[in-house]
Amino acid sequence: MAWPEMTPESVYLHIPFCTNKCHYCDFNSYVLKGQPVMDYLDAMEREMERTVRAIPPGRIRTFFVGGGTPTVLTPEQMESFLKRVLAYFPDRTEDVEFTMEANPGTVDPDKLAAMKEGGVNRVSFGAQSFDNALLERIGRIHEADDVLRSIENACAAGFDNLSIDLMFGLPGQTLEILDRSLETALSLDLKHYSIYGLKVEENTLFHTLYMRDKLPLPAEEEEAAMFARIMERLSAAGYGQYEISNFAKPGFESRHNCAYWENRAYYGIGAGAHGYARGERHMNIKGVNPYIEASRERLPRLETNPVTRREAMEDFMMVGLRKLSGVHDADFRAQFGESMWETFGAQIAKEEALGMITRIGDGFKLSDKGIFLGNEVFAEFIGG
Repeated sequence: MAWPEMTPESVYLHIPFCTNKCHYCDFNSYVLKGQPVMDYLDAMEREMERTVRAIPPGRIRTFFVGGGTPTVLTPEQMESFLKRVLAYFPDRTEDVEFTMEANPGTVDPDKLAAMKEGGVNRVSFGAQSFDNALLERIGRIHEADDVLRSIENACAAGFDNLSIDLMFGLPGQTLEILDRSLETALSLDLKHYSIYGLKVEENTLFHTLYMRDKLPLPAEEEEAAMFARIMERLSAAGYGQYEISNFAKPGFESRHNCAYWENRAYYGIGAGAHGYARGERHMNIKGVNPYIEASRERLPRLETNPVTRREAMEDFMMVGLRKLSGVHDADFRAQFGESMWETFGAQIAKEEALGMITRIGDGFKLSDKGIFLGNEVFAEFIGG
Protein backbone atom coordinates (compact mmCIF):
# COMPACT_ATOMS: atom_id res chain seq x y z
CA MET A 1 0.00 0.00 0.00
CA ALA A 2 1.25 3.49 -0.82
CA TRP A 3 2.37 5.99 1.79
CA PRO A 4 0.71 7.46 3.86
CA GLU A 5 -2.39 5.25 3.66
CA MET A 6 -0.63 2.11 4.93
CA THR A 7 -2.73 0.26 7.50
CA PRO A 8 -0.82 -1.00 10.54
CA GLU A 9 -0.25 -4.74 10.51
CA SER A 10 2.20 -4.76 13.44
CA VAL A 11 1.62 -4.01 17.12
CA TYR A 12 4.23 -2.97 19.69
CA LEU A 13 3.17 -3.22 23.36
CA HIS A 14 5.28 -1.75 26.17
CA ILE A 15 5.51 -3.20 29.67
CA PRO A 16 7.72 -0.68 31.51
CA PHE A 17 8.46 -2.64 34.69
CA CYS A 18 11.86 -4.14 35.62
CA THR A 19 13.33 -5.82 38.66
CA ASN A 20 16.16 -3.26 38.54
CA LYS A 21 17.65 -0.62 36.25
CA CYS A 22 20.77 -1.72 34.33
CA HIS A 23 23.71 0.68 34.24
CA TYR A 24 23.49 1.30 30.48
CA CYS A 25 19.69 1.44 30.10
CA ASP A 26 17.86 4.60 29.03
CA PHE A 27 14.63 2.80 28.05
CA ASN A 28 11.34 3.93 29.53
CA SER A 29 11.38 1.49 32.44
CA TYR A 30 10.70 1.59 36.17
CA VAL A 31 11.57 -0.70 39.09
CA LEU A 32 8.59 -3.00 39.67
CA LYS A 33 8.22 -2.73 43.45
CA GLY A 34 5.13 -0.74 44.40
CA GLN A 35 3.93 -0.20 40.82
CA PRO A 36 0.18 -0.37 40.00
CA VAL A 37 0.55 -3.23 37.52
CA MET A 38 -3.13 -4.11 37.06
CA ASP A 39 -4.08 -0.44 36.76
CA TYR A 40 -1.46 -0.17 34.06
CA LEU A 41 -2.84 -3.17 32.17
CA ASP A 42 -6.32 -1.61 32.42
CA ALA A 43 -4.89 1.60 30.94
CA MET A 44 -3.32 -0.34 28.08
CA GLU A 45 -6.73 -1.88 27.39
CA ARG A 46 -8.31 1.56 27.25
CA GLU A 47 -5.61 2.68 24.83
CA MET A 48 -6.11 -0.39 22.65
CA GLU A 49 -9.88 0.23 22.53
CA ARG A 50 -9.42 3.89 21.52
CA THR A 51 -6.66 3.06 19.07
CA VAL A 52 -8.52 0.46 17.02
CA ARG A 53 -11.56 2.74 16.96
CA ALA A 54 -9.49 5.65 15.65
CA ILE A 55 -7.39 3.60 13.19
CA PRO A 56 -8.97 0.23 12.39
CA PRO A 57 -6.27 -2.41 12.03
CA GLY A 58 -5.44 -4.51 9.04
CA ARG A 59 -4.80 -8.20 9.44
CA ILE A 60 -2.10 -8.32 12.12
CA ARG A 61 1.10 -10.04 11.08
CA THR A 62 3.33 -9.35 14.10
CA PHE A 63 3.13 -8.49 17.80
CA PHE A 64 6.12 -7.49 19.90
CA VAL A 65 5.97 -7.06 23.68
CA GLY A 66 8.97 -5.10 24.94
CA GLY A 67 10.03 -3.19 28.01
CA GLY A 68 11.16 -2.99 30.61
CA THR A 69 10.86 -6.67 31.31
CA PRO A 70 7.45 -8.02 30.28
CA THR A 71 8.15 -11.31 32.04
CA VAL A 72 8.05 -9.66 35.48
CA LEU A 73 4.27 -10.03 35.16
CA THR A 74 2.90 -12.89 37.25
CA PRO A 75 1.32 -15.81 35.37
CA GLU A 76 -2.13 -14.42 36.24
CA GLN A 77 -1.22 -10.92 35.05
CA MET A 78 0.33 -12.38 31.92
CA GLU A 79 -2.84 -14.33 31.12
CA SER A 80 -5.00 -11.25 31.61
CA PHE A 81 -2.72 -9.07 29.48
CA LEU A 82 -2.53 -11.47 26.55
CA LYS A 83 -6.30 -12.10 26.53
CA ARG A 84 -6.86 -8.36 26.16
CA VAL A 85 -4.36 -8.05 23.33
CA LEU A 86 -5.93 -10.82 21.31
CA ALA A 87 -9.44 -9.47 21.98
CA TYR A 88 -8.64 -6.09 20.43
CA PHE A 89 -6.63 -7.48 17.52
CA PRO A 90 -8.63 -10.59 16.56
CA ASP A 91 -7.89 -10.53 12.82
CA ARG A 92 -4.47 -12.18 12.58
CA THR A 93 -2.56 -14.07 9.92
CA GLU A 94 -2.27 -17.81 10.45
CA ASP A 95 1.50 -17.48 10.80
CA VAL A 96 1.38 -14.39 13.04
CA GLU A 97 4.69 -13.77 14.83
CA PHE A 98 4.17 -12.95 18.52
CA THR A 99 7.43 -12.02 20.27
CA MET A 100 7.93 -11.31 23.94
CA GLU A 101 11.13 -10.01 25.50
CA ALA A 102 12.25 -11.83 28.63
CA ASN A 103 15.00 -11.52 31.17
CA PRO A 104 16.77 -14.72 32.21
CA GLY A 105 15.50 -15.99 35.53
CA THR A 106 12.03 -14.43 35.17
CA VAL A 107 10.36 -17.30 33.29
CA ASP A 108 9.21 -20.29 35.31
CA PRO A 109 7.10 -23.10 33.79
CA ASP A 110 3.79 -21.53 34.90
CA LYS A 111 4.61 -18.19 33.29
CA LEU A 112 5.85 -19.80 30.10
CA ALA A 113 2.64 -21.83 29.95
CA ALA A 114 0.60 -18.62 30.27
CA MET A 115 2.65 -17.05 27.48
CA LYS A 116 2.21 -20.06 25.21
CA GLU A 117 -1.51 -20.29 25.89
CA GLY A 118 -1.84 -16.55 25.27
CA GLY A 119 -0.40 -16.74 21.77
CA VAL A 120 3.28 -15.93 22.25
CA ASN A 121 5.37 -18.03 19.85
CA ARG A 122 8.75 -16.29 19.93
CA VAL A 123 10.82 -15.33 22.98
CA SER A 124 13.82 -13.00 23.02
CA PHE A 125 16.07 -13.27 26.08
CA GLY A 126 18.31 -10.42 27.20
CA ALA A 127 21.42 -12.44 27.95
CA GLN A 128 23.98 -9.68 27.09
CA SER A 129 26.96 -11.84 28.09
CA PHE A 130 27.88 -15.24 29.50
CA ASP A 131 30.66 -13.77 31.66
CA ASN A 132 29.38 -13.38 35.23
CA ALA A 133 31.84 -10.68 36.22
CA LEU A 134 30.89 -8.64 33.18
CA LEU A 135 27.17 -9.13 33.88
CA GLU A 136 27.67 -7.74 37.37
CA ARG A 137 29.70 -4.83 36.01
CA ILE A 138 26.88 -3.72 33.70
CA GLY A 139 24.18 -4.04 36.37
CA ARG A 140 22.49 -7.26 35.29
CA ILE A 141 21.09 -9.33 38.15
CA HIS A 142 21.14 -12.69 36.38
CA GLU A 143 24.09 -15.03 35.88
CA ALA A 144 25.06 -17.14 32.88
CA ASP A 145 23.42 -20.26 34.32
CA ASP A 146 20.10 -18.38 34.52
CA VAL A 147 20.19 -17.93 30.75
CA LEU A 148 20.78 -21.64 30.20
CA ARG A 149 17.96 -22.62 32.59
CA SER A 150 15.58 -20.12 30.99
CA ILE A 151 16.31 -21.47 27.52
CA GLU A 152 15.80 -25.02 28.81
CA ASN A 153 12.47 -24.04 30.41
CA ALA A 154 11.30 -22.32 27.22
CA CYS A 155 12.12 -25.36 25.10
CA ALA A 156 10.32 -27.62 27.57
CA ALA A 157 7.27 -25.33 27.31
CA GLY A 158 7.20 -25.86 23.54
CA PHE A 159 8.92 -22.71 22.30
CA ASP A 160 11.22 -23.40 19.37
CA ASN A 161 11.69 -19.86 18.02
CA LEU A 162 14.11 -18.37 20.54
CA SER A 163 16.55 -15.47 20.35
CA ILE A 164 19.11 -13.95 22.69
CA ASP A 165 20.68 -10.51 22.84
CA LEU A 166 24.42 -10.15 23.38
CA MET A 167 26.41 -6.94 23.76
CA PHE A 168 29.94 -5.91 22.81
CA GLY A 169 32.07 -2.87 23.51
CA LEU A 170 31.30 -3.15 27.22
CA PRO A 171 33.59 -1.75 29.93
CA GLY A 172 36.32 -4.24 30.72
CA GLN A 173 35.27 -6.57 27.90
CA THR A 174 38.00 -8.09 25.76
CA LEU A 175 37.95 -10.03 22.53
CA GLU A 176 38.65 -13.18 24.53
CA ILE A 177 35.68 -12.60 26.85
CA LEU A 178 33.45 -11.99 23.83
CA ASP A 179 34.72 -15.15 22.16
CA ARG A 180 33.79 -17.25 25.16
CA SER A 181 30.29 -15.76 25.24
CA LEU A 182 29.86 -16.42 21.52
CA GLU A 183 31.00 -20.01 22.05
CA THR A 184 28.36 -20.57 24.73
CA ALA A 185 25.67 -18.75 22.76
CA LEU A 186 26.28 -20.79 19.62
CA SER A 187 26.28 -24.04 21.58
CA LEU A 188 22.58 -23.35 22.28
CA ASP A 189 21.83 -23.62 18.56
CA LEU A 190 19.07 -21.00 18.67
CA LYS A 191 17.22 -19.64 15.67
CA HIS A 192 18.23 -16.01 16.13
CA TYR A 193 20.88 -13.78 17.72
CA SER A 194 20.85 -10.00 18.17
CA ILE A 195 24.23 -8.48 18.97
CA TYR A 196 24.52 -4.81 19.88
CA GLY A 197 27.38 -2.46 20.51
CA LEU A 198 27.17 -0.42 23.71
CA LYS A 199 25.98 3.16 23.31
CA VAL A 200 26.57 5.39 26.31
CA GLU A 201 23.26 7.22 26.67
CA GLU A 202 22.44 10.23 28.80
CA ASN A 203 20.56 9.71 32.06
CA THR A 204 22.32 6.42 32.75
CA LEU A 205 24.91 5.44 35.35
CA PHE A 206 27.33 4.66 32.53
CA HIS A 207 26.99 8.19 31.18
CA THR A 208 27.79 9.61 34.61
CA LEU A 209 30.89 7.40 34.85
CA TYR A 210 31.89 8.25 31.28
CA MET A 211 31.74 11.98 31.99
CA ARG A 212 34.00 11.38 35.01
CA ASP A 213 36.40 9.34 32.88
CA LYS A 214 35.66 6.26 35.01
CA LEU A 215 34.24 3.98 32.32
CA PRO A 216 37.00 1.72 30.89
CA LEU A 217 35.61 1.16 27.40
CA PRO A 218 37.50 -0.86 24.77
CA ALA A 219 39.44 1.16 22.20
CA GLU A 220 37.62 1.89 18.95
CA GLU A 221 39.87 -0.56 17.07
CA GLU A 222 39.14 -3.33 19.58
CA GLU A 223 35.39 -2.71 19.36
CA ALA A 224 35.59 -2.94 15.57
CA ALA A 225 37.53 -6.20 15.94
CA MET A 226 34.76 -7.52 18.20
CA PHE A 227 32.11 -6.75 15.59
CA ALA A 228 34.22 -8.40 12.89
CA ARG A 229 34.62 -11.49 15.07
CA ILE A 230 30.86 -11.63 15.68
CA MET A 231 30.13 -11.56 11.94
CA GLU A 232 32.80 -14.17 11.26
CA ARG A 233 31.66 -16.60 13.98
CA LEU A 234 27.94 -16.37 13.25
CA SER A 235 28.38 -16.64 9.51
CA ALA A 236 30.53 -19.74 9.94
CA ALA A 237 27.79 -21.25 12.12
CA GLY A 238 25.18 -20.82 9.38
CA TYR A 239 23.47 -17.62 10.51
CA GLY A 240 22.58 -14.98 7.93
CA GLN A 241 23.28 -11.37 8.87
CA TYR A 242 20.04 -9.90 7.60
CA GLU A 243 20.42 -6.59 9.46
CA ILE A 244 23.47 -4.86 10.90
CA SER A 245 22.91 -6.25 14.41
CA ASN A 246 20.77 -9.31 13.71
CA PHE A 247 21.57 -12.86 12.60
CA ALA A 248 19.15 -15.71 11.93
CA LYS A 249 18.77 -19.17 10.54
CA PRO A 250 16.88 -19.01 7.20
CA GLY A 251 13.21 -18.26 7.77
CA PHE A 252 13.65 -17.07 11.37
CA GLU A 253 14.35 -13.38 10.80
CA SER A 254 12.38 -11.08 13.12
CA ARG A 255 9.40 -10.13 10.96
CA HIS A 256 8.30 -7.48 13.42
CA ASN A 257 11.60 -5.64 13.25
CA CYS A 258 11.65 -6.04 9.48
CA ALA A 259 8.38 -4.07 9.40
CA TYR A 260 10.25 -1.16 11.04
CA TRP A 261 13.14 -1.43 8.59
CA GLU A 262 10.72 -1.48 5.66
CA ASN A 263 9.16 1.78 6.93
CA ARG A 264 5.76 0.13 7.49
CA ALA A 265 3.00 1.49 9.71
CA TYR A 266 2.62 0.04 13.23
CA TYR A 267 0.72 0.60 16.45
CA GLY A 268 2.55 1.60 19.63
CA ILE A 269 0.66 0.81 22.86
CA GLY A 270 1.83 1.58 26.39
CA ALA A 271 3.75 4.20 28.37
CA GLY A 272 6.41 5.86 26.22
CA ALA A 273 5.53 3.70 23.19
CA HIS A 274 6.03 5.06 19.68
CA GLY A 275 3.64 4.45 16.79
CA TYR A 276 3.48 5.33 13.09
CA ALA A 277 0.29 5.44 11.03
CA ARG A 278 -1.49 7.64 8.48
CA GLY A 279 1.51 9.88 7.99
CA GLU A 280 1.97 10.66 11.69
CA ARG A 281 4.38 9.49 14.37
CA HIS A 282 3.39 9.61 18.01
CA MET A 283 5.02 9.08 21.37
CA ASN A 284 2.97 8.27 24.45
CA ILE A 285 3.27 9.80 27.90
CA LYS A 286 6.18 8.10 29.66
CA GLY A 287 5.36 8.04 33.37
CA VAL A 288 3.29 5.11 34.60
CA ASN A 289 0.75 7.06 36.67
CA PRO A 290 0.44 9.98 34.19
CA TYR A 291 -0.12 7.42 31.42
CA ILE A 292 -2.82 5.67 33.46
CA GLU A 293 -4.62 8.93 34.23
CA ALA A 294 -4.46 10.22 30.65
CA SER A 295 -5.85 6.95 29.30
CA ARG A 296 -9.08 7.51 31.25
CA GLU A 297 -9.94 10.50 29.07
CA ARG A 298 -8.13 10.15 25.74
CA LEU A 299 -5.36 8.50 23.79
CA PRO A 300 -2.39 9.03 26.14
CA ARG A 301 -0.21 10.94 23.69
CA LEU A 302 2.76 13.02 24.76
CA GLU A 303 3.25 14.31 21.22
CA THR A 304 2.06 13.64 17.69
CA ASN A 305 4.07 14.82 14.69
CA PRO A 306 3.10 14.81 11.02
CA VAL A 307 5.64 13.15 8.72
CA THR A 308 6.13 14.92 5.40
CA ARG A 309 6.46 12.95 2.20
CA ARG A 310 10.15 13.89 2.01
CA GLU A 311 10.76 12.80 5.61
CA ALA A 312 9.07 9.46 4.91
CA MET A 313 11.36 8.96 1.90
CA GLU A 314 14.40 9.75 4.04
CA ASP A 315 13.20 7.34 6.72
CA PHE A 316 12.77 4.65 4.06
CA MET A 317 16.42 4.99 3.05
CA MET A 318 17.81 5.28 6.57
CA VAL A 319 16.03 2.29 8.10
CA GLY A 320 16.08 0.24 4.89
CA LEU A 321 19.84 0.40 4.63
CA ARG A 322 20.10 -1.33 7.99
CA LYS A 323 19.00 -4.50 6.19
CA LEU A 324 21.86 -6.34 4.52
CA SER A 325 19.57 -6.91 1.52
CA GLY A 326 19.57 -3.15 1.05
CA VAL A 327 16.94 -0.88 -0.49
CA HIS A 328 15.23 -1.44 -3.83
CA ASP A 329 13.64 0.90 -6.32
CA ALA A 330 10.55 -1.30 -6.74
CA ASP A 331 9.76 -1.01 -3.02
CA PHE A 332 10.43 2.74 -3.04
CA ARG A 333 8.11 3.20 -6.03
CA ALA A 334 5.41 1.09 -4.36
CA GLN A 335 5.36 3.45 -1.37
CA PHE A 336 6.01 6.80 -3.06
CA GLY A 337 5.27 6.43 -6.77
CA GLU A 338 8.65 7.69 -7.93
CA SER A 339 12.22 6.47 -8.32
CA MET A 340 14.73 6.55 -5.49
CA TRP A 341 17.46 7.01 -8.09
CA GLU A 342 15.93 10.34 -9.08
CA THR A 343 15.08 11.37 -5.54
CA PHE A 344 18.45 10.52 -3.98
CA GLY A 345 20.75 10.37 -7.00
CA ALA A 346 23.38 12.73 -5.59
CA GLN A 347 23.61 10.92 -2.25
CA ILE A 348 23.78 7.51 -3.91
CA ALA A 349 26.56 8.64 -6.25
CA LYS A 350 28.57 10.09 -3.35
CA GLU A 351 28.32 6.99 -1.15
CA GLU A 352 29.11 4.72 -4.08
CA ALA A 353 32.23 6.75 -4.89
CA LEU A 354 33.31 6.45 -1.24
CA GLY A 355 32.90 2.69 -1.39
CA MET A 356 30.20 2.71 1.29
CA ILE A 357 27.48 1.07 -0.81
CA THR A 358 27.31 -1.62 -3.46
CA ARG A 359 24.73 -1.83 -6.26
CA ILE A 360 22.48 -4.91 -6.37
CA GLY A 361 19.81 -5.32 -9.03
CA ASP A 362 17.42 -2.37 -8.83
CA GLY A 363 18.93 -1.12 -5.58
CA PHE A 364 21.99 -1.02 -3.36
CA LYS A 365 23.22 -2.15 0.04
CA LEU A 366 25.95 -1.30 2.50
CA SER A 367 29.37 -2.52 1.40
CA ASP A 368 31.65 -4.45 3.74
CA LYS A 369 33.22 -1.09 4.60
CA GLY A 370 29.83 0.60 4.99
CA ILE A 371 28.59 -1.94 7.54
CA PHE A 372 31.15 -0.59 10.02
CA LEU A 373 30.24 3.05 9.23
CA GLY A 374 26.51 2.71 8.77
CA ASN A 375 25.55 5.84 10.72
CA GLU A 376 27.67 7.97 8.40
CA VAL A 377 25.89 6.51 5.38
CA PHE A 378 22.42 6.94 6.90
CA ALA A 379 23.13 10.59 7.69
CA GLU A 380 23.66 11.34 3.99
CA PHE A 381 20.00 10.64 3.29
CA ILE A 382 18.60 12.81 6.08
CA GLY A 383 17.74 16.47 5.67
CA GLY A 384 19.29 16.78 2.21
